[in-house]
Amino acid sequence: MTRPGARRQGLPRRRLRWLRIAIPFTVVGVLIVGTAVAYQLTHPDPTRPGFLSPTNRGPDGGSDLAAALRGAGVAVHSADGTVEAIRAALTGPTTLFVPAPTLVHPDYLRALGRMPAGTRVLLVDPPARLLRGEPLPVERGTRRWAARVDDPGHDGRPCALPEVAGTGPAAAVRQRYTAPPGIDPDRFDLCFDAGLARLDWGQAELVVVGASDPFRNDRFDEHRNARFAAELLGTRARVVWLDLARPDTPPEPGEPVQQPSIHLGEDDPGAGPQVSVQPTGQPQGPVASDVRPSRDTLLDAFPPWFWALLAQLAVAALVLLLWRARRFGPPVTEALPVTVPVAETMLGRGQLYRRSRERAPTAGILRTAALARLVPMLTLPDQPQPADVVAAVAARTGASAEQIDALLYGPPPTTDGDLLHLARRLAALPAEVAGSANRVEPSDGPDRTPPDGPVAPAPRSPSAIEGEPW
Repeated sequence: MTRPGARRQGLPRRRLRWLRIAIPFTVVGVLIVGTAVAYQLTHPDPTRPGFLSPTNRGPDGGSDLAAALRGAGVAVHSADGTVEAIRAALTGPTTLFVPAPTLVHPDYLRALGRMPAGTRVLLVDPPARLLRGEPLPVERGTRRWAARVDDPGHDGRPCALPEVAGTGPAAAVRQRYTAPPGIDPDRFDLCFDAGLARLDWGQAELVVVGASDPFRNDRFDEHRNARFAAELLGTRARVVWLDLARPDTPPEPGEPVQQPSIHLGEDDPGAGPQVSVQPTGQPQGPVASDVRPSRDTLLDAFPPWFWALLAQLAVAALVLLLWRARRFGPPVTEALPVTVPVAETMLGRGQLYRRSRERAPTAGILRTAALARLVPMLTLPDQPQPADVVAAVAARTGASAEQIDALLYGPPPTTDGDLLHLARRLAALPAEVAGSANRVEPSDGPDRTPPDGPVAPAPRSPSAIEGEPW
């Protein structure tokens, strides 16, 4: 039959085992969630207004890059709409800088492929939906958690772009790119460990960079990012900077696909180059696009940092609940079910010591208890020295100091018989000291000596001292 106390003693052990398993996983989970939340809070969002804007002086702005370009003699023209940017890029050899391709409508990206010769289109980390479909002739490779600094070369070969081949290491490797099937390798160049791709796109030149770090203010001065960004954008005398604050408005879908719906050239078609944007949606229907500004969901109603902060608060609340659940309350008074006699408790404890053969700890407990009873009888200060205790006990009992020292401070017994003999001697020693203190001492009162003279006490033989139980 299992005793009632056995189950109560097993519960803490099982709870402790569960905590040993749960705590490491909880700590790892909190670290992962905390890292993800910190990443969401600190990493710039391309859809946020002001991201890589030439007028934004914040950490995720591009004002430092715009100032560096102007200092190098490059004209910077800012356009807040894709139609305006394409129209401005038609006036001559221009670099069309698109820092947030995720906000550009796919139909406008197709129009960029029909830009005239001498135009360089530079896209910064375009989203996967634009690379999987028709608009961009580039395929995505592996993606890193954060941008990595690398040299301009790729796969043991130097970079084919002369303007960045000698810039040195830059933080351009986060998204890697590969050439899609059917593309001539001679028309597709990879640099910075495939973090930069260049290819001929119609008559224009397309450059895709897989990280925004070299262009942002907070990392512009790190490594060789400033030189990399300035050289990449400074190959033409003019830069048209597409500065979108919100998703681009799609073209009007009411006309057939074969007819252009938007003409971006001059009023006279023969006056200069023209680019037409053809909508891909059905007539009289909505435009099929991944960018739908008119259909906002609850996730789109709040910025990403809000959801990251909400997740962090949820984790903190969960940790607080777990902490409160494991706290112990105040002690609860409970009556003992059975009153155990002291003698039975002592006997059980002694049997435990005997079974474990712990003679040295047992002797130490017995000697400590004997000293606790002897010291108050000897009028010694608190925590006296062993030599003082031995001298005082020897003076009271008449035994030698060597015998008292062996009894109170000697080595532990080696057999159960020696331990039993030591216990009996220690038990009798306080009574012997107390008896010696009660003997009649001489006083300064009247002389009460018997007429026949004082009675001398009988001398104690050494054999009698040896036979006493201390």
